[in-house]
Amino acid sequence: MKLSALWTQIQENVAFLAMCLLVFLGILLIAVLSERFWIKTHKISPARRVSYIGIFSAVAALLMYFEISLPFAPPFYQIDLSEVPVFICSFSLGPVAGVVCELLKIIIKLFLKGTSTAFVGDFANFVVGCSFVLPATIVYHCVKTKKGALIGMAAGTLVMTVFGSLFNALYLIPAFSKLYGLPLEAIIGMGTEVNKAITDLTTLVLFAVVPFNLLKGVLVSFLTFLLYKRIERLLKLR
Repeated sequence: MKLSALWTQIQENVAFLAMCLLVFLGILLIAVLSERFWIKTHKISPARRVSYIGIFSAVAALLMYFEISLPFAPPFYQIDLSEVPVFICSFSLGPVAGVVCELLKIIIKLFLKGTSTAFVGDFANFVVGCSFVLPATIVYHCVKTKKGALIGMAAGTLVMTVFGSLFNALYLIPAFSKLYGLPLEAIIGMGTEVNKAITDLTTLVLFAVVPFNLLKGVLVSFLTFLLYKRIERLLKLR
């Protein structure tokens, strides 16, 4: 590899890592401020809190092994249900715990399974997952009823769909193309193979990313609504 090409690759990787760090700090700041000024969370001992976050993170990481391919999306878009334990953790312990659980889930998965997307898919899973969990958690902790949970998860699904779609189009897919060394045309072509209506980046997002996020939001919300109170009572989180 030529020195100039190596230097360019190093710059791209450093820029990606810097973006990851800035986004994480921004998400964590939103979670901290929401707990400090807007909502009240249930207080438990620090040891129990750390233990529960660790348990939920480990379960979430294991669930990432079970991925579901979708007939309307390229193979690199696969649904997993790892957000369900993250939701239960966040609903029980607050948005900061949810963000930490989301991060630990990714770290554990990377140790166990590694990455097949030059870390872009893992970064996307964290960011888009937080865009789903955080709004839902904030709404739920403001209105702690079943209706509040449903409204929160609906809001989270909407935010995830809009934000996730824009984030894919403007940053994630181009970043994946650069870091993975795969031309953008090839990525779009993988979408065209499963859906002839996908002909460019816009249609890839419209016909693959948008329905992917909507379907994931509905599935995770449904399972969380069924399991949350049962698991909360089982673990005596309240």
